Amino acid sequence: MSGFRLDLSRLGGWAALPFFAEGGIAAVEARLAAEQAEILPPAGEIFAALELTPPERVRAVILGQDPYPTPGDANGLAFSVHPGQALPRSLRNIHAELATDLGRAPPNGDLRPWARAGVLLLNSVLTVPAGQAGGHQNRIGWEPLAREVLELVSRRPTAFLLWGARAQALASHIHDDPRHLVIRTAHPSPLSARRGFFGSRPFSRVNAWLGERGEPEIAWV
Repeated sequence: MSGFRLDLSRLGGWAALPFFAEGGIAAVEARLAAEQAEILPPAGEIFAALELTPPERVRAVILGQDPYPTPGDANGLAFSVHPGQALPRSLRNIHAELATDLGRAPPNGDLRPWARAGVLLLNSVLTVPAGQAGGHQNRIGWEPLAREVLELVSRRPTAFLLWGARAQALASHIHDDPRHLVIRTAHPSPLSARRGFFGSRPFSRVNAWLGERGEPEIAWV
């Protein structure tokens, strides 16, 4: 991976975060360059969540852990896959909750329409070695980025969907503001979805909160 470089040209307002402006990204690039395994998602999609949802357009945040480790699945957005890919189990459960909450589910697993509507689908770790789930956690240096993103977007009223313990552990980086909507539930994975994710109706709750604020609903389906 010698010479591995990330394209920072489409980051927009995110580029002002200390992670990018003060050199954190350089250390990440150096560690990725030394990685022997295939890196997922492809380099051009690593920042897809930030590129599709600039800071001024964020209305809701869904935090994931790290990308899917199966080549062809991850597209740079938390929980999302490319059109035509089979739904991973967590995403299958998200679709099931959508069907319960709103009466139907999206036609496929590509969540880019959510991102364009202002839903920041951010993984706390943006890369993974192929076939090694969690392989870049606490090893590459991505973790400060998620903290800085939360601190930035929570300066104004935002909905936060914190699914699972790892996402909830980042809640301390959300500014304390009673105008936020913060929904804490179990993770949608098969191991935990029945412990509080199913039946939580997060999508209709976000739209109700937006409606109370006089803002348009998010087209989840």
